[in-house]
Amino acid sequence: MAEKLVILGAGGHGRALIELLRELGGIEPVGLVDATPALPEMLGLPVLGDESVLPGLRRAGVGLACIAIGDAAARLAAAERLAALGFGFPPLVHPAAIRARSATVGEGSVVLPRAVLGAAARVGRFCIVNTGAILEHDVVVEEGAHCAPGCVLPGGVRVGARALVGAGAACRPYVTIGAGAVVGTGAAVTEDVPPGAVVGGVPARPLGQAPAPGAV
Repeated sequence: MAEKLVILGAGGHGRALIELLRELGGIEPVGLVDATPALPEMLGLPVLGDESVLPGLRRAGVGLACIAIGDAAARLAAAERLAALGFGFPPLVHPAAIRARSATVGEGSVVLPRAVLGAAARVGRFCIVNTGAILEHDVVVEEGAHCAPGCVLPGGVRVGARALVGAGAACRPYVTIGAGAVVGTGAAVTEDVPPGAVVGGVPARPLGQAPAPGAV
C-alpha cells in the first residue's frame, strides 16, 4: 500500500513535486497545504487549507510530507514544525535523474528530472537539486541549499547551507560557496564565495550581501 504524503506549499515548486511524485510512484499525495493558495486545487490535487489542518492529517494516517518552499530559511523552519507533528520527509529523486550508486541524498531533499549526481556526491537535508543541475564527483551540498536549473558544479565543489546557485551558473572545481551566499544566474565562479555574499557575472564579482535568514 502506498504511503500517504502532504505537500506544504501550493506554488510553482509544488507543481513540480506533484509531477515528480506521480512519476515516482509508491507514495500517494493527498493534497497541498498553503496559507494563501491562489487556487482551490493544483493539477488535480486539492488544497486542503493552511497548516492548522496538519494535525488532523497526521491522525488520519498521513505520515509523510515534502516542503515545496523556495526560500531556504522558510523551508527549514517549516520542516521543524512538521517534524514536531510526527511527519517524515523522504528524499524524492525523479526517475529521470541520474544518480551514482555512491551519491547520497538527505531527508526531505528533492532531485528533479535530468539532474546528475556524480560519484560520492552528497546532498544534505531539505535541499533542492533542480532540473538539469549537474553535481559532479565529491560535490557537497549542505542543508537547505538550492542548485537551480542547469547549474554546473564540477568535482569537489562545496555549497554551504541555505546557499543558492542560480540557473546556468558554473564553478571551477573545488571552490566553496559559503553558507547563505547567492550565485547569480549564468555566473562563472572562479574562486571561493564568502558566506552571505551575492556574486554574479563572468567571472563572478561581488554584488552585495544576501539578507540574513529571517530578515524582512
